Amino acid sequence: MRLTKKTKQIRKVAGASKPSKTLIGRSEWCSLPDLGLPAVKARIDTGARTSALHAFDIQIVKKEEKKFVRFKIHPLQHNSDLVRECEAPLIQQRDVISSNGEREKRCVIKTMFVFSGLSFPAEVTLTSRHKMQFRMLLGREALKRARFIVDPSKAFVLGKMSDVSSLYD
Repeated sequence: MRLTKKTKQIRKVAGASKPSKTLIGRSEWCSLPDLGLPAVKARIDTGARTSALHAFDIQIVKKEEKKFVRFKIHPLQHNSDLVRECEAPLIQQRDVISSNGEREKRCVIKTMFVFSGLSFPAEVTLTSRHKMQFRMLLGREALKRARFIVDPSKAFVLGKMSDVSSLYD
């Protein structure tokens, strides 16, 4: 393939503007401000293509001819008393094969993720994770968007949080 002058200029600009990658651990705290969730502990899962957020009472509703998904979440592990109701535009419903091999139709939303001041939009599927240790999985697609590098030997590289429940008062 022959490169034109314009293609060379585009490649040069694209290469020069790439931000550096950020190191994260196997677990990190993040916030989902569009959903009103100031702190959620996420497991970084390079084996999962899409991200997943714990949700229950999932309902698809129509507003002005657009589809939204309304759901509830227990944002903190081991605290089923804390419940937040969230709503977001429905991007699509997608068949997802879970880690145990079961096929499940999940609602997909796009929301802003914030990890220690680094923010980026990404898709996340909604599913019940009540039996899982983490309320959220961050998958490969989101990791690419955020330009994260994962060190599985470390956790909370971006910082630990204490008294997280006070953020929900």
